[in-house]
Amino acid sequence: MPEKNNSFSPLPPWPRTDYCGNLRATDAGREVALWGWVATRRDHGGLVFIDLRDREGIVQLVFNPAHDADAHLVASAARSEYYVAVKGAVVMRREGTVNAELPTGEIEIAVTAAEVLNPSNAPPFPIGGAENTAEEVRLKYRYLDLRRDGMQRNLRRRHQALRGARDYLDANGFIEIETPILFRATPEGARDYLVPSRVNPGKFYALPQSPQLLKQILMVGGFDRYYQIARCFRDEDLRANRQPEFSQIDIEMTGPRPEDIYAMAEGMMASIYKFALGVELARPFPRMPYAEAIERFGSDKPDLRFGLELKNLTAAFAGTAFKVFADVLARGEAIYALALPAECQLSRRELDELIESIKSRQGLGLAWVKINADGWQGPVAKFINDDERKRVVEAAGLHIGDTLLMVAGTPGKVCPLLGDVRLQLGTKFNLRDDAALKFLWVVDFPLFDYSDEEKRLVSVNHPFTAPNPADLALLDSRPLDARALAYDMVLNGQEMGGGSIRIHNAELQLKVFELLGIPRDEAAAKFGFLLDALGYGAPPHGGIAFGVDRIAMMVCGTDSLRDVMAFPKTQKAVDPMSGAPSEVDPRQLRELSIKVAL
Repeated sequence: MPEKNNSFSPLPPWPRTDYCGNLRATDAGREVALWGWVATRRDHGGLVFIDLRDREGIVQLVFNPAHDADAHLVASAARSEYYVAVKGAVVMRREGTVNAELPTGEIEIAVTAAEVLNPSNAPPFPIGGAENTAEEVRLKYRYLDLRRDGMQRNLRRRHQALRGARDYLDANGFIEIETPILFRATPEGARDYLVPSRVNPGKFYALPQSPQLLKQILMVGGFDRYYQIARCFRDEDLRANRQPEFSQIDIEMTGPRPEDIYAMAEGMMASIYKFALGVELARPFPRMPYAEAIERFGSDKPDLRFGLELKNLTAAFAGTAFKVFADVLARGEAIYALALPAECQLSRRELDELIESIKSRQGLGLAWVKINADGWQGPVAKFINDDERKRVVEAAGLHIGDTLLMVAGTPGKVCPLLGDVRLQLGTKFNLRDDAALKFLWVVDFPLFDYSDEEKRLVSVNHPFTAPNPADLALLDSRPLDARALAYDMVLNGQEMGGGSIRIHNAELQLKVFELLGIPRDEAAAKFGFLLDALGYGAPPHGGIAFGVDRIAMMVCGTDSLRDVMAFPKTQKAVDPMSGAPSEVDPRQLRELSIKVAL
């Protein structure tokens, strides 16, 4: 532990005139006052040099006992991460001592006064080299981790991204309105975080998964264009790009067509990239129907930075004598493939591992062949006749040296599976253009899916999504074929935001609830306030929501949300710094009429 400072004062000894990292050669001759942390200290047997760090960067301090003995004593006693205040003159460094790697490298501060405002314990990891420290340790000491250049840069860039969004939305007539954090539980997909009510025993609030219903109410209320940076909560399994609490840019408009949403959202994203990175985005973004995205890439958020698209070989194998494929086709299923180019070779061991991986995940088989100059090679090559080979070569665009990876089964299983394999191979063979920004709108999502687990229809987006007007009749006959007026913005394989035109008619909303297995009385109990509001001249409306943390992750070039959030949780939804979640005093539980049963 550092020595106690009995002369502690809650106030700094003098006002700060500048941030360390903002000083330049043009400031030479000025008297400045700085505060900051000791990043490094070097004692040259007389002169002491300290690199002082604050949020703007680092500047070198020089302590000369001949100029001020008291300040020199302070510098001699200072250690890493001590917080100090100094005064001195900005001077040019001598020739040969300039540090070209620092923006402040041409100057230094000749210190004439110094004071330790607070000493520091020995840090558990070096602030300048914490990248090699275990993430669990960095999260436990997040207050130190946040001092790192990387975290400082990321959170500042996140701020710039949000500034770009707010400036754009403000300039386009959107009004920022906050919605409640304590609301009621509504079935929207993920589990709710529940908050017990002390004054209403046995009843609970729910933290919002999104402000979906409230922003629709705002449209009914006449605000026309709304947005907020909303805090959202979902009790679901976590991964690198998912946290239990997160922020989204939530947007709603009265009377938009999907094209209006696209134009508005593209303008906002362009403003974000301009503010955060100084990058101009090419617009409009291309669009791709959901069915095409699944067919070509096996994903509703395709990464367009590389090719390696899925190939449908069902027609090429029509009438095949190869029993495995013939049985699949007889069941009305399909055959899809990836054509791995010649420069991307998989060893026999790697192919075997891929076969086992596919079998363990979906119970499907992988058939492969290599297209050699002297013929096809592989376990199934002998079962494919010459006519089929010609059709396969044409359908898959094969060349000598390519490897064809084929999987047969229902498209709903095969395409997503091969989509995952495509991404794995893209990473393995470094196929992506990492400098590219490949934006895309995925449109024409299905309105419903069928849950084998729940034995009922479920919403692909959410229950308030409007059906495509051209498909309204399908709700009575083939609801699974009905398309939604829903859309996602995708960037480099990441969903940046998603939304839809909403149902603004109470009867249509009740019909959709019934298709989802929610009878009218239950719908009235759960969503009565929304259904009532729709009955009072609710205008057509629609919107979109963007993940703030996802946007920050992309503009910062990191693959983890924890790198762009000030205080994230681990994959077990734990905060190592504070120890949350934690047990509470039994008295609090009694006040809430709660008993814990473990």
